[in-house]
Amino acid sequence: MISNFEFLPAKEPTFYYIGVTTTKSSIMRVFPKWAEFLGIGDTPIVGINCKIHDDQKVYRKIVEFIKNDENSLGALVTSHKIDLFDAAKDLFDQVDAYTKLLGELSCISKNEEELWAHAKDPITSGLSYEAFIPKDHWKKTRGEICIIGAGGASLALTTYLMETMNKDQWPEKIYVTNRSIPRLKTMKKIHAKINPGIPFEYHHCPKPEDNDKIVSNLNQYSLIINGTGAGKDFAGSPLSKNAEFPVNGFAWDYNIRGDLIFLKQARAQEKTKNLHIEDGWVYFLHGWQRVIAEVFHLNIPTSGPKFEELSKIALQVK
Repeated sequence: MISNFEFLPAKEPTFYYIGVTTTKSSIMRVFPKWAEFLGIGDTPIVGINCKIHDDQKVYRKIVEFIKNDENSLGALVTSHKIDLFDAAKDLFDQVDAYTKLLGELSCISKNEEELWAHAKDPITSGLSYEAFIPKDHWKKTRGEICIIGAGGASLALTTYLMETMNKDQWPEKIYVTNRSIPRLKTMKKIHAKINPGIPFEYHHCPKPEDNDKIVSNLNQYSLIINGTGAGKDFAGSPLSKNAEFPVNGFAWDYNIRGDLIFLKQARAQEKTKNLHIEDGWVYFLHGWQRVIAEVFHLNIPTSGPKFEELSKIALQVK
C-alpha cells in the first residue's frame, strides 16, 4: 500500500501527479490557477508518492485504479517513467510512438474508454533545450554535451537531438554517465536504432568523482546536464566540489526544487568560466502543459501570448 493514497473512488473529475515528494512541488500551487485560466474549473490535483524503483505491484495498482475509476482523468508521471511503464504496459489500450521506442511514459490519459500512455519528454525537453542553446552553437564551436544520468528525461533529450539535428549541427561528442550499468545498456540499445551518426560515449560513473573526470575534460562551450534526481529526490550533486566546468559552457539542471547543489557548484564558477546556467523552470512549464493538454484534451500553444500568460501565472504562485 502507498502511504499517502488510499485508492478510494474520486468524488469528482481528478488529475494525478505520480512522483516521489509531490506535496513539495510548485505544481500544487500552480495547477489550480492554470485550471482557472484554462477553463477546467475546480479540478483537483492529487499527488501519489512512490519510492524510487518501487515494487512493480505498486505501479500496477496505481495504473489499474486510474484505468477503472470513472472520475480519474489521467496523470503526469515523473521519476518513475521507465519503472511504471515496465510494470504496467499491458494495462494500456494505446501506446504512443515515443513510449514504444523509449519504454517509458510521462503521461497517462483517457480517450473515451481507452487508457493511453504517452512519452512527452522528447517534445518538452527539446522545447526547453532550444530555449537557451543558441542556434548554430555546435556548428560554430567544438562544444560537447555531457548528460549525467541515463533516466527517462535524458533518453528523451538524446532522442530529440538525434531526430532533429542536421549533421553540420552535431556537437563534437555526447557523453552519457550513470551510477548503474543497466540504464546505460538500455539507452545504448535504443540509440543504436535511431542514431544518425552522432559520436557517443557511455560511462559507468558510480561516484561523483567519476563524473568529475569527464566534466573537467570537456571542450570549451560544452553543455553539462544534471539529469539525475540528485538535488531533488535525494540530497547532493552528481559532481564533487572539485569538478571544473568548461569555459564558456552551459550548465543545465532538470530540477527546480531541493538543495540544487549542482546549480550552486555551477554558480560558484559562473564568472570565472563565463557560464550560462539554466534550472528546470522552462522544462517544468512545457512538461506540465503538454500533459495537461493531453489529459484535458486542450489546445495549449508552446509559445505566444497564451503560453506567456501561463508562465506569468506560474511565476506568481510557484
